[in-house]
Amino acid sequence: MGQLNYFLGIEVARSKHGISLCQRKYTLEILEDTGFLGAKPSRFSAEQNITLTQEDGDLLEDASQYRRLVGHLIYLTITRPDLAYAVHILSQFMDKPRQPHLKAAHKVLRYIKHAPGQGILLPSKGPLELRAYCDADWARCKDTRRSTTGYCIFLGHAPISWKTKKQSTVSRSSAEAEYRSMATTCCEIMWLLYILKDLNVKHEQLVKLFCDNKAAIHIASNPVFHEKTKHIEIDCHVVRDKVQKELVKPEHIGTKEQLADIFTKPLSSNQFATLLGKLGVINIHSNLRGSIEGKNPE
Repeated sequence: MGQLNYFLGIEVARSKHGISLCQRKYTLEILEDTGFLGAKPSRFSAEQNITLTQEDGDLLEDASQYRRLVGHLIYLTITRPDLAYAVHILSQFMDKPRQPHLKAAHKVLRYIKHAPGQGILLPSKGPLELRAYCDADWARCKDTRRSTTGYCIFLGHAPISWKTKKQSTVSRSSAEAEYRSMATTCCEIMWLLYILKDLNVKHEQLVKLFCDNKAAIHIASNPVFHEKTKHIEIDCHVVRDKVQKELVKPEHIGTKEQLADIFTKPLSSNQFATLLGKLGVINIHSNLRGSIEGKNPE
């Protein structure tokens, strides 16, 4: 059948730089279906100070339109980690969507209109080493006061796993929320290590897990179990077990360098653009025009 170029809405292109994945055709179909092909583009997917709740605004007369749109956007996150947080928020209101929720969804449409060819690049060069970034936004949800977990994991310089998820319980402190995020990321790291082992890829190095909360890192590194961590006992054992077996090494990173920030909260346009570049998300049809060929790899 030849080289893979297009599969289930995902466009694949190869060059000396690596393999690029995007969903440009699928994105344009979404914009055409919603009537946003001629809309004014936006440079970020969510307003920085936006807060959506279950009760604000009027109910939509036709909720199926909103559900259909969010369903399309969920599939688009396969190659667009920059959409993960915004789509995660929108998907929480599928039951009873309201006007503010639809307005926020339209903001996402204007954002994908800005760069429909945006996708991820899997570089051809780089070490076969995993590194992970995890973060949490304490009590982000106004309805339940549950925190938001976000993480992204790289193999070399290629982003291979990312997620935004509301935590299952309410955290009593920011350190607790961050630690729950570390536990979730550790489970994903172990799953990826098992996959690499099945593929006969040796990974003998410690996986560096970057977190911007020093208290959470201290809990992970300190084998002494104390009063303040009893309510997160399971998560403590999950992380400490991996640390003591020398599989994962938690390390501190500055908040401005924390790549997982983009998965936990709406950011300013400058910070959003900065983290986007570090994530390996590029506008393939402009950044690599002429260097990427879908049919004849270099």
